[in-house]
Amino acid sequence: MDFDRTLKIAPSILSADFANFGAEIEAIETQGADWVHVDVMDGHFVPNLTFGPPLCKAIRKHIKTVMDVHLMIAPVDQYIDAYADAGADVITAHIEAGPHPHRTMQAIRATGCKAGIALNPATPAESIEYLLDMVDLVCVMTVNPGFGGQKFISSQIEKVQKLRKMIGDRPIHIEIDGGMDPSTAPLMAAAGADVLVAGSAVFKGGSVTSPDIYGTNIRAIRDAISS
Repeated sequence: MDFDRTLKIAPSILSADFANFGAEIEAIETQGADWVHVDVMDGHFVPNLTFGPPLCKAIRKHIKTVMDVHLMIAPVDQYIDAYADAGADVITAHIEAGPHPHRTMQAIRATGCKAGIALNPATPAESIEYLLDMVDLVCVMTVNPGFGGQKFISSQIEKVQKLRKMIGDRPIHIEIDGGMDPSTAPLMAAAGADVLVAGSAVFKGGSVTSPDIYGTNIRAIRDAISS
């Protein structure tokens, strides 16, 4: 998984048909998805409950691009190995999930996975200043984590601009998670983001029997950014 800062669209399978993950993943990748984003929630750190390591392992064989696993769980450290063993390429943990995020990033990198740190909307960019040499990705939550389909929080644009300056020429992705669609994606790309997680904006109106709609939705986001 080589680093490059070209724009990537990472559809969140939280918005996919849960009974048909394999076909859904094949459909979005065929239609232009760059990464596949897996939102892991524990019903404790966030008010929802989603995917465990066995599900991630089951879908791994269907993913030909990048398996981007976002752990919205606390505590997090004791589950890192399980998600790495399930086939994650990137594992992202929240800075708010525990008292020792530096140790968490070390643990993720020790598995061979790329290490991501996520920030909730109220968490300032400066909170990760001393983690930047330990991470491969910074995930900025532009909604409060826990549910798909929420409204974009515009104050996060300034946060991404700050992060872009803080990162400088380090090989670190800036990922945006929450409320991404053709109206909000250009704002975050202009601020410095290069990975955009999109759930309902990609999956709306489509299905494995109508996958072209996924492609139309992905292209609409790309076109909005390039126009």
